[in-house]
Amino acid sequence: MIETEILIAGYGPVGETLAALLGKAGINTLVVERDLDVYRYPRAAHFDHEIMRIWQKLGIAEAVLPWTRQMYEYEFRNAAGDILLRFDQRGIEAPSGWAPSYMFHQPALEEALRKRVEDFPTVEVRLGTTLKSIDRNDANGIAATISADGKDEQVCARFLIGCDGGGSLTRRQIDGELFDYGFDEPWLVIDTLAKHEEGLPPFGVQSCDPKRPTTVMPMSPLRRRWEFMLKPDETPDTMLDDGKIAELLKPWVKPGQVELVRKAVYRFHGLVAKTWRNKSVLLAGDSAHQMPPFMGQGMCSGIRDADNLAWKLEAVLRGRANAALLDTYQQEREPQVRQIIEGAIAMGRIVCVQDEQAARMRDQGMIAARAAKPAGANDPLPGLPGVRAGFLHPSPRTGELLPQTTAARTADGKHGKLDDILGDGFWLLTKQATTTLSHVKLVVLGHDVTDETGRLDKWLDDAGASAALIRPDRYVFGTGNPDELTTALTVALHIPA
Repeated sequence: MIETEILIAGYGPVGETLAALLGKAGINTLVVERDLDVYRYPRAAHFDHEIMRIWQKLGIAEAVLPWTRQMYEYEFRNAAGDILLRFDQRGIEAPSGWAPSYMFHQPALEEALRKRVEDFPTVEVRLGTTLKSIDRNDANGIAATISADGKDEQVCARFLIGCDGGGSLTRRQIDGELFDYGFDEPWLVIDTLAKHEEGLPPFGVQSCDPKRPTTVMPMSPLRRRWEFMLKPDETPDTMLDDGKIAELLKPWVKPGQVELVRKAVYRFHGLVAKTWRNKSVLLAGDSAHQMPPFMGQGMCSGIRDADNLAWKLEAVLRGRANAALLDTYQQEREPQVRQIIEGAIAMGRIVCVQDEQAARMRDQGMIAARAAKPAGANDPLPGLPGVRAGFLHPSPRTGELLPQTTAARTADGKHGKLDDILGDGFWLLTKQATTTLSHVKLVVLGHDVTDETGRLDKWLDDAGASAALIRPDRYVFGTGNPDELTTALTVALHIPA
């Protein structure tokens, strides 16, 4: 019998990030994963500034950077090459202190995450091992059976987190019903490695050609992803033929310019589990939600799940919060996930038109809408909403992501990014000395830390508040005066004053 605090099923980017966050917090964690190694081909291709901030917290941002490229532009074009929609993030200051968007190579990222997990002695990873069944699930914990090489073993844990993908056994074991948005489109997805980048689009392109809707996305240097929508009379087998793939690539690349690295047919769809927590079992990542790739937020959403869950699990396990805190997980994450899915489906409906008359009408309307804009105007990529419900104190700035200054300085001479200087946990940012809870770090602006850009002071002044209480995931719990915020936190956590 194995006893642990947390059992994680699945060791992709979401399970890896969650394991690293829990390990950093000193939580006893067992991870089980069917595969024996990192999947050698990329599946996700994009992450944003907030995800890089989470990996900064884990100390792997610098290891990830060489496998990325920043992406500021994303265009939707019709068959004639006219721009229907253009997103441009140049000049946009992301709140996390990193570039707004990155394209990346997933295997390298996963290797960096797994290497970081190895640094934490409280985390054990068992590869070649599967979650076989959940045998008990109640308010006090779970009992489960895991299996490796045909041998079963029993595990008792306080919580089980299912990070086991779209076909999640964890979700099925808790009878997790899915809400289906009814968007279901088959696409051929191929990854290539180029000898040179001459003539290749340097940014994301959605070719809205009704004869063959196509996506081209840069990934890490010299790597490209190509996605081709299947026509109604085409089958996956015919599309996966190398000759067919060469034919599809011909308008885009020069002979011999790229090497085919991976090919697969996927169905792009939007699904959300109706229940993300059942007693001591929780879902994260693709086990809880799946989305079309048009906004590049599938993996990002799972990483946000992990960051939201990790600090709440730690608070409950260490007696700093009642287990009811975990009910706020779905309350906070589901609205953002649904907004992303709905936005991605809206983009997909622009791209996936295969009727030529309907495509002409779409083109005319979108080109006219662009022409009506001021000269040079572009659309920013849709912003992600902050936390809209859950573990919050109603006030200005509540639920926003705290801006991270990259030029913070402490009285003892430390200098750099704010998160690195202040460390993990809750922060009370204020302009005057006060008292607070033992597990909340008091940060007096201008004394304990100074933002050399002035951005943080202005952010607080604009809220009309003398203090801001910041959660461990760097979302704002609330703003106001320090005593009010400390009292509100005590009540929200259901702990003694």
